[in-house]
Amino acid sequence: MSVDDKNPPAAPKPSIDELRAEIKATRAELGETVQALAAKADVKARAKDQVEQTKARAKDQVEQTKQRLLGKVRTTADRVNHTGEEVVRTSPVPLPLVVAGVVAIVGVILIVRGRRR
Repeated sequence: MSVDDKNPPAAPKPSIDELRAEIKATRAELGETVQALAAKADVKARAKDQVEQTKARAKDQVEQTKQRLLGKVRTTADRVNHTGEEVVRTSPVPLPLVVAGVVAIVGVILIVRGRRR
């Protein structure tokens, strides 16, 4: 066995340009890492993002509830139209009063749910 068998040949030394490119790439990666850590540490910005997300969810829920109510009102209105105006006239509670009551109840429910969060 010779000395060359025990120690494998060393890899060729990188050129100055290769070293500079590697340093530049490492700096870019380090910069991205620092920015990511800074973003995680920025509690105020994260809180603002959370508030915006909550607002968006609340708006979506209000819109969905509004659409459901409109659908129910339309369905009820269609049924009333089909059964005739006489049924409405003999009804002890006018339809607009019922609709206003339902809207008020839904509004109170949304306000109470909003305060719990």
